[in-house]
Amino acid sequence: MSSDFSGGVPEFYGGAGGINTGRSTIIPMNNAHRSPLSGILPDGASHNLHRRPTFIGKRSLAEFQQQQQQFQFLHQQQQVHQGLGFYLRKSKSYQQANTNLTGLGVLSSGNPNCSAVASYLNQVQNSLYQESEEKMMNQLQELEKRLLDDNDEAEDDTVSIVTNNEWSETIQNLITGNQLSPASSCTSSCSSSMESPPVSSPKKSIVDASTAISEGKNDVALQILTRLGHVVNVSNSSEQRLITYMVSALRSRVNSTEHPLQVLELQSKEHVTSVLNLYEVSPCFKLGFMAANLAIIEAVANHPSNKLHVIDFDIGQGGQQYLHLLHALATKKTDNYKPISLKITAITDFIDERVKAIGNDLINLANKIGVCFIFNGISCKITDVTREKLEVENDEALAVNFAYKLYRVPDESVTTENLRDELLRRVKRLSPKVVTLVEQELNGNTAAFVARVKEACGYYGALLESLGATVDEMGRLKIEEGLSRKIVNSVACEGRNRVERCEVFGKWRARMSMAGFGPRPMSQLIADSLLKKVNSGPRGNPGFTVNEQNGGICFGWLGKNLTVTSAWC
Repeated sequence: MSSDFSGGVPEFYGGAGGINTGRSTIIPMNNAHRSPLSGILPDGASHNLHRRPTFIGKRSLAEFQQQQQQFQFLHQQQQVHQGLGFYLRKSKSYQQANTNLTGLGVLSSGNPNCSAVASYLNQVQNSLYQESEEKMMNQLQELEKRLLDDNDEAEDDTVSIVTNNEWSETIQNLITGNQLSPASSCTSSCSSSMESPPVSSPKKSIVDASTAISEGKNDVALQILTRLGHVVNVSNSSEQRLITYMVSALRSRVNSTEHPLQVLELQSKEHVTSVLNLYEVSPCFKLGFMAANLAIIEAVANHPSNKLHVIDFDIGQGGQQYLHLLHALATKKTDNYKPISLKITAITDFIDERVKAIGNDLINLANKIGVCFIFNGISCKITDVTREKLEVENDEALAVNFAYKLYRVPDESVTTENLRDELLRRVKRLSPKVVTLVEQELNGNTAAFVARVKEACGYYGALLESLGATVDEMGRLKIEEGLSRKIVNSVACEGRNRVERCEVFGKWRARMSMAGFGPRPMSQLIADSLLKKVNSGPRGNPGFTVNEQNGGICFGWLGKNLTVTSAWC
């Protein structure tokens, strides 16, 4: 998902002189007490207004201000009854302009816009005696900007016609005091000059706040985040919710005392439940598991014993993967294949009730669908990963599964032990038939802080948008509670407190290669079969993408890759 941070207005001021009059033309007046509207108003308004046959170009602020002083000589009962529905700019000749005006029929009488102009000018006249010089200058700058359409972008000598509706909207905004768009004016009115600058692009403001934090300007960052908090609403669009979560993350970054608590939240039962819901309902995560299962089955298809042993290092996060694997093995059994027995060894820091519950669910399903199944939970440190410790038999086809696990293992940027690469080397010594790797496609590990913020905006913005196409409102809110915690940890924390350390596929390929693994390419045929699953059923959505890239299967939303599954041997 991309953002456009461009914006701005034509330059209004120029040089040390203040007002750039190099592009303006003033036609001398024949009457010293002539109204400043003469020449752009048609004849017949009053005895004090006369037809002016000469076109008036743009006027500078100083000249415009000088003419405003003539208002005190105008009679209070002077009314304007004729229309003002056009403005000619840089006309090559008066004859051409006069012909265009006559042909367009814009010189009509009775236009209420002129009354609005007169009313507003009377307000300006009264304020000249009541307000300070600075406020008067601001009002006159705004009036000149809006009335004279001071825009230097158009360089060609063409006739520009402003319709009655456009003029009416401009005058109405001036009279009612509506705030001008930041893209249409480089100055602000006296009422808005004391306010904070408007938020032109929330995502750009997030980047600006992160830049301020990286430069140690926390007060500036908090000002930006405060403004953002006033314009976003978590109950609105996915982009608004993303900005809300990013604001929370950056606030937490400034308040470093919150970080230990955030780490504990990632280990809470509520967070685990939220993540498991994400894995189940999001096609990008769910199909990542399925792709890993297909790679495992394909790698051991010709093994003589038909005994499959899978080592899993985080079954508490991804036990749902093996529900699908059991069903896939049951399907193979009905296709006249020799029955495959499955043994799963779950390695955890400690065996808790969650791991036991997952094992019981898998055993019950295996008994129901007729698959020979053994579940074994082991508490084991990385340095104890050996074939003997894991009870790997010689006639078993060994598969090792890393599904959304390695990104939570500390690497060289956290500790000199570099447990991430150490685990991969230990697994290589097990001589597995296949190692499957499923990870989020997010550069959130060693990237600089500001770059990490940009990555998080792009990644989680696409993920939040995709959830709206796959899950109802209640389910989405529960999942996003977990995502908000992941965003905060990835953005706000550093060192050991930053558990969320995702890497892109290119970096995983380098790590696998350094550990001694070679790629086991996954075919486009697998990608096509999984894509059919995305678009099948009542919740099928063509916004999801599945494709093969560099030997891995990439799952994304509208072309933005969110997860990648790869196989290694």
